Amino acid sequence: MNKRAHEEGRQTTSIAAVVDCVGSLATGSLAGNLYLYDTNKSGGSTGHGSEDLHTRVKVGDQLLWTAFGLECETFLRIAEISMDETVCVPERHLYPGTDVSYWIATVKKNPIGELPYRLAFTVGARREPMFAPRSPVLFGTDQATA
Repeated sequence: MNKRAHEEGRQTTSIAAVVDCVGSLATGSLAGNLYLYDTNKSGGSTGHGSEDLHTRVKVGDQLLWTAFGLECETFLRIAEISMDETVCVPERHLYPGTDVSYWIATVKKNPIGELPYRLAFTVGARREPMFAPRSPVLFGTDQATA
């Protein structure tokens, strides 16, 4: 595939984490308080609105992670995204002039099978990060959905 065709096939997939901050702080867990979505449902992603998001990706795709709290008064941010760095390397950025962060990465190679990754969040004034109870997954375009 030539470079131009590759660039034309590239897409940006936004991955949003919606957190019930009050519920997670009350229970000390994100279990039942985390809802994941992406913008590639028509491309084969599954598990929208759950903790079991499976995002379909291909080489060259750009991924953009953001977090939203159901309660706007409670501080929330993605503290860490950990995954196989041979597939992609998420990096934290700040929106200009703010302390609001987002994470971005470009898929370097198609995952072989399913590639689970770890999401950690800073919620409220809690010092310890809160981890997603299940690992969301990236999977390649040649893989069947879970």
